[in-house]
Amino acid sequence: MSSVHAEKIPAEGPLQEKILIVDDNAVICSQLKWGLAAEYAAVTAGDANEAISLFKEYRTRVVILDLGLPPHANSEVEGFRCLGEILSLSPATKVIMLTGNDERANALKAIRLGAYDFYPKPPSLSELKIIISRALHLANIEEQNRQLQRSIELTAGDSWGMIGQCPEMQKIFSNIRKVASTNVPVFIGGESGTGKELVARALHMAGSRKNGAFVAINCGAIPENLLESEFFGHERGAFTGAHTTVQGKFQQAHNGSLFLDEIGELPVNLQVKLLRFLQEGVLQRVGGRENIAVDTRPICASNIDIGAAIKEGRFREDLFYRIGVIVIDLPPLRNRGEDIMLLANYYLRLFSEEHKMGAQRFSPSALAFLKGHSWPGNVRELRNRVQRAVIMCDAKTIDAVDLGGEPDISGISAAPHVAFCAGPRTLREAKDSVEYELIAEELKRNDGNIVKTAETLGVSRPTLYSLLKKHDLLRT
Repeated sequence: MSSVHAEKIPAEGPLQEKILIVDDNAVICSQLKWGLAAEYAAVTAGDANEAISLFKEYRTRVVILDLGLPPHANSEVEGFRCLGEILSLSPATKVIMLTGNDERANALKAIRLGAYDFYPKPPSLSELKIIISRALHLANIEEQNRQLQRSIELTAGDSWGMIGQCPEMQKIFSNIRKVASTNVPVFIGGESGTGKELVARALHMAGSRKNGAFVAINCGAIPENLLESEFFGHERGAFTGAHTTVQGKFQQAHNGSLFLDEIGELPVNLQVKLLRFLQEGVLQRVGGRENIAVDTRPICASNIDIGAAIKEGRFREDLFYRIGVIVIDLPPLRNRGEDIMLLANYYLRLFSEEHKMGAQRFSPSALAFLKGHSWPGNVRELRNRVQRAVIMCDAKTIDAVDLGGEPDISGISAAPHVAFCAGPRTLREAKDSVEYELIAEELKRNDGNIVKTAETLGVSRPTLYSLLKKHDLLRT
């Protein structure tokens, strides 16, 4: 291990956050260590092997890593090897790449491989401190989410396929435990995608009927002329095409649970027959005269305002009193606070393992999107967006665009980007200014459509996204 770089963390700062600085330039290492000493306890390394050894010892949450390391200081080989080793030991570590002006392509590759961010040499201490602070803030959020995930996995809710730490969901879990052991009818309300069927299945699995069938019927998905036969079954010859006697869904739920989803869509004439069945516990097949006794627990759900439907005459009040002895209302996802991040991280891990993809974390822009989105489709929408992002993302870090976020074109005008306007410009600044204006113009022309803009500019979608990030054109 090199005596120049292998420095132990000083004992006088035990409460300081530890960081690892990896650079073959001893002057840069010393300057960074001195400049960050007030906030962080730094340890430095001059090559990949030394860095990996020190990382195994200290497990720092932030690493500042130069791409060009000996014995191949003029290439990125050792830097990428070091990055890969560190992330394999600790995928949650935030690695900030230090790059030269001609290493941008390699820096972007490092981001795709899981690096947190990159910063050009020579580093500005004030700006680097901001990046480190943001990296640690994100690391804290991720750790909180992992702790919440571990605690949730110990609750009954997770065994039912539901996850939630907010007070509203904890109350629902408590109500499920109280109600499950009874046979009283339960009505579940809530917006589409909030998990009404999961609650119904939880009531079934936690109750005495768990060994019986759980039969689900979506009342809004079956044509009205087929609903009665679907519910009660039919006798042979009851109508054209009825070549055999068919058992209905209600009878299939004997000794089990009957889940009637979207019951608010049920025609009024069938509401009368359903009420009679619930009161008497017997049914007759279509075209039959035999009374068939069925013992089942009814669980109903709807995403419409049943109270309003009753006032408008679209739903029978007496039927609601029959099916709604216990009412459980599910909150929309937008009102569940940190549950959004809890669920997002759960689905990220679930789908990364299921599809054998490399996505491991959300970027700051993705986190901002997750927290700021209104989630009209609730948990179903969140699950869908994260699964799609895991499959389509080419990197280990999921960004806002991967989740369906759009670039921010609201402030784009024909004027050059402010960062490149004032004073004399270098050739690179002039190039960046033209690049910004061209991208901004095509984004405007294509109404922010990433795919169309990439096609127009003749670049790939990942390349365009990197350019959008470079010019701060992403909406978070």
